[in-house]
Amino acid sequence: MAMPRKIPVDFGLVFPHGVWAVGEVTPVRDYDRSTRDNIIQAADADTGLLMWQVDVIDGDPEVRKTNRTVSVKICAKVQPVLPEAAPGVPFRPVEFDKLTATPYVDQNGEFSRLAWSYRAMEVRQPSKSRPAPVLAGEQKASA
Repeated sequence: MAMPRKIPVDFGLVFPHGVWAVGEVTPVRDYDRSTRDNIIQAADADTGLLMWQVDVIDGDPEVRKTNRTVSVKICAKVQPVLPEAAPGVPFRPVEFDKLTATPYVDQNGEFSRLAWSYRAMEVRQPSKSRPAPVLAGEQKASA
């Protein structure tokens, strides 16, 4: 069996401290089909759905500053709507459903590193009942 290119992952495993949207949902540009004068929105190759993206800040205090902001792509027929922000707060807590992670090599000059591209099928307000994920090698405490 071959390893899938897009690996299904649980939101709580990738973002155990949650994420906050720091902007609006915007269309993803199809750079192969767009021109300077005619911008075409990208579509997901697997589903045919339009691609949207939103920048989020990872709530993990251990994440390095350079990795704290992540762009998550969302597949949807129409532009997804983010949950309302609390009054006076510029950030919106969000969760992603049907999340996948795709590894790629990020090259910056002479340096390379493994990076991840995230794609989801839905964005919504965080669930308060979501249990904390159990990481490999950990055991849940018995009651």
